Amino acid sequence: MDDRLRCPGLPLAVYREVAAHLCQVDGITVDLLPQQSQQFDYRLSQIDSLRIQSIADADSIDSEQVKRILAYYSDRYGAWEAVNLDNTWV
Repeated sequence: MDDRLRCPGLPLAVYREVAAHLCQVDGITVDLLPQQSQQFDYRLSQIDSLRIQSIADADSIDSEQVKRILAYYSDRYGAWEAVNLDNTWV
């Protein structure tokens, strides 16, 4: 697993909360990637996206738990968007 996701308008504190919950899943690491916009926009988070990576065998990771955590925040703050490696949305 190596996914990059963003949720437009999600505040920094909530991104940190999501990362903390995801890191509790065995074999998962999360990086918060800073905003890259050259223009200031008050509605933008300080975080551009989060990168979820597995550090163990894919079989040993509870991917259902990861999905449940992401769904919880999606229900409250809006849908997650996948981000390509070239920083474009999927």
